[in-house]
Amino acid sequence: MKTNLSYPSSDGVTMIHAEMWMPDGKVQAILQIAHGMVEFIDRYDRFGTYCAKQGILVCGNDHLGHGQSITGKARLGYFGENGNEHVITDLHTLYEKIHKMYPNVPYFLLGHSMGSFLARQYITRYGADLSGVILMGTGYQSQTSLKMARFLCEKIADQKGWMYRSPLLTKMTLGSNNKHFEPARTPSDWLTKDTQIVDTYVHEPLDNFQFTTNAFDEMFKGIQDADTHIDQIPKDLPVLFASGADDPVGDFGKGVQKVYHLFVDAQIKNVECKLYENDRHEILNELNYKQVYDDLIAWMQEAY
Repeated sequence: MKTNLSYPSSDGVTMIHAEMWMPDGKVQAILQIAHGMVEFIDRYDRFGTYCAKQGILVCGNDHLGHGQSITGKARLGYFGENGNEHVITDLHTLYEKIHKMYPNVPYFLLGHSMGSFLARQYITRYGADLSGVILMGTGYQSQTSLKMARFLCEKIADQKGWMYRSPLLTKMTLGSNNKHFEPARTPSDWLTKDTQIVDTYVHEPLDNFQFTTNAFDEMFKGIQDADTHIDQIPKDLPVLFASGADDPVGDFGKGVQKVYHLFVDAQIKNVECKLYENDRHEILNELNYKQVYDDLIAWMQEAY
C-alpha cells in the first residue's frame, strides 16, 4: 500500500512531501531513500512497490526545491539559505517519524546520486541510528575542486544573484555525462539503457529544470562537509556502494572506488563495493533492475 505524508521543513516555509510504500504484512525492515538531483521520490515507485512485497517498508521525501516540496515553480532547483542543513534535517525528520511508528525494526538509508552525497553527510551525524547505508550512483570530488566550484558560485551570485540558473555551472556539473554515449538518442542517455525510462524522464517537467546557483553551492558545501567528517561515521556501520560500471558520475567505476577506499581508510569495518557491468547511472532503472533489487534486498537481510 502506498501513502503520502507531509511535514514542515526546517526552513520554516516549505511543506515537505513524502511517500511511503507499506507491506501488507509484518514490516521486516525500513528503507529510506534520498533521491538525486532534479528528480522526485515518486520515480522510485516500482522499487518501493517491489520492496514492500518483500516485507520492507520504503519511504522517502522530495528534497527542498524538488517535486512537491516547493512553494511555487520558481523554487524548483532552489534550496534557500542554509539549504544543505535544511535538507539534512528534513531527512532526519522523516527518519524520526517512521522510526517512531516502528521503533524496533532495522532501518536503512539509500542515497542515489546527489542523494548519496547527502547520505554520506547524514551518516556522519546520525549513522548510529541506522542498520546500514546504501550509497548508489556516488562520485568523487577533491576538496580542491569543491573549493574552486564554490568560489565560482560566489562570483556568479555576486553578479547575478543566488536564484540565477547558470548555464556554466550546469555544463560544468552535468555537461560531459552524455559524451561517453555519443552518438546519443537524447541528452539523458547516460541515465540508463532503458529507452522508455529515458523518454519518460525527458518529458517530465519535474525532471527538467536547472539548478540555481544557490543549489549548486549548497550541494558542494554538503559534499565538503561529508568528506571532512568521514571519521565520524560509526566504524561498525554496514556500507554498500552500488553503481553502474558505465556511470559517468562515478567516473565509470574509478570515482566510486576512490570513495570506497576513503571509507576503508577511515577504518569502517563492513564496506562493500558492487559495480554492475554495462549499467549506467540509474541502476534501479536499468534493464537488469530485478537483479539489482534482489541484490539490495539480500544485502539488507544479511545486515539485520
